[in-house]
Amino acid sequence: MKHLKLLLAAALFAVYTLSGAQESPQTDLPRIKLGAGMYQIEAQLARTPDQRTIGLMYRKEMPQYEGMLFIFEQPSGLCFWMKNTLIPLTAAFIADDGTIVNLADMKPQTSESHCALRPVRYVLEMNQGWFAKRGLKAGSKLTGTPFESRSK
Repeated sequence: MKHLKLLLAAALFAVYTLSGAQESPQTDLPRIKLGAGMYQIEAQLARTPDQRTIGLMYRKEMPQYEGMLFIFEQPSGLCFWMKNTLIPLTAAFIADDGTIVNLADMKPQTSESHCALRPVRYVLEMNQGWFAKRGLKAGSKLTGTPFESRSK
């Protein structure tokens, strides 16, 4: 019983330490420039499982032309939620060639799932309303290095 209590205490300490370790936004991610018609986006790249899990959590604001591009190894039925995310976002689910499959407006600090309508490899999160204000919707095409090698 004593060993069980020690194991439980160690597990709780690990969960507490890991959850408290990341209560500030990721700011050291590599960046890439993307195009959306005549608009430019400076996107931080979330490529590893840890980077994708944290995403845009804990940010209080994000500049208008910045976003985060989530890159996955292969297309799949991706779903996103807004746990610990403080700002309203729109997620663009993007095909390999840069075509927006669908957009989803997401409310801060909710656990509601927002999913791609078909398997995708990329998701670009921007401030909510960014795509709508520029007339970008499903079928619009984004440009940039990630999409160039996959569109051929």
